Amino acid sequence: MTFKYSITLSSFRAIESIEKTLDRLVYQGYDAVEMYGEPDKLDIRTIRETFSCFDITVCGITGMWGSSGHDDAHKRKLISCNQSILKHSKEYVKRCIKLCHELGGKELNLCLFADEELATFDRNHMFLPDVTKIRIIQNVLLPILYELTRFADDYNIMLLLEPLNRYSTPYCTTADDAVYIAKQVNHTNFGILLDTFHMNIEEDSFEYAILTSENLLGHTHFADNNRKMPGYAHIDFKLVLDSLNRIKYNGYISFEPILNNDYLTSTQQGLNFIKSVVRNKRTED
Repeated sequence: MTFKYSITLSSFRAIESIEKTLDRLVYQGYDAVEMYGEPDKLDIRTIRETFSCFDITVCGITGMWGSSGHDDAHKRKLISCNQSILKHSKEYVKRCIKLCHELGGKELNLCLFADEELATFDRNHMFLPDVTKIRIIQNVLLPILYELTRFADDYNIMLLLEPLNRYSTPYCTTADDAVYIAKQVNHTNFGILLDTFHMNIEEDSFEYAILTSENLLGHTHFADNNRKMPGYAHIDFKLVLDSLNRIKYNGYISFEPILNNDYLTSTQQGLNFIKSVVRNKRTED
C-alpha cells in the first residue's frame, strides 16, 4: 500500500504567502499541492517561477465552488436556469482547466452548486428525491458536462465530480450520485473525487462508497469529521485506507483541512498519522 500525499493551498491562503507555505510543506514531506482555482487572481508566470524554486509539484486545481470571500462565487453553478450563470460557470471551469495545464497538474474537481428554484426539496434536511435529481441531471447538467469534458480532454485534464454533504448541495451528495453521473458522461477523463469530511455525513459506509467508485475514483480529499487534519477526531482512517487498498487506488491522498496560523503541528502530525496507518497495514500484510 503506497500513496502520494498532497494538500490544498486554499487552506493556507488567509495565513501567509505561498512561498512560505511551500517551503514548510516541502520540509514536512508533502509530495504535491493543489493550487486554488482562482485563475483571474493569479499571475501564471509568477506562480510557475515560484514553484520552480521548490521541490514540490502541482497535482491539480481545487475548484473554489461556493467559497465565501470570492467575488463571483455565487455565479459558479453548473445547475441553473439562468443562461448567464451557466455561461459564467462554464468559462470558470475552462479557465481552471487552462490553469491546471499551465502548472502541470492533471485534475480539477467539479461540485454541483445549483439554483434552489430548480426543485422542491426538504429544506430542513436538504433532501431531494432521486426522481427529481435524475430529471435535473439529464435535462440541465449533462449537456454542460459533455462540453466541459471535451474541453478538458484537449488539455489532458481529468474532471472529477466531488459529492458534497447535503448542507452544501442536495444534487450530488453520495458516491452513488456521482457514479450515476459519471456513467452518463461515459468518458475516460471524467471521474470521481471522494472527500472523507463529506462522506462522514452522507455515506452509510466508507467502504461501500469507495468500492462503488472503484474504477472511477481519481482523487481523494482527507479531513477528519471536524474538518481538521486526520487523527484529530473520530473518522476510522484505517478502514478508509484499507478500502482504497482493496481497489488498488494509486492516486493522491490530498488533505483539505481548516487551519489556523499555528498550523505546523497539525499538518505534520496529520501527515505522520496517515503514514503510520499505512506502515502498520504493510506490517500486518
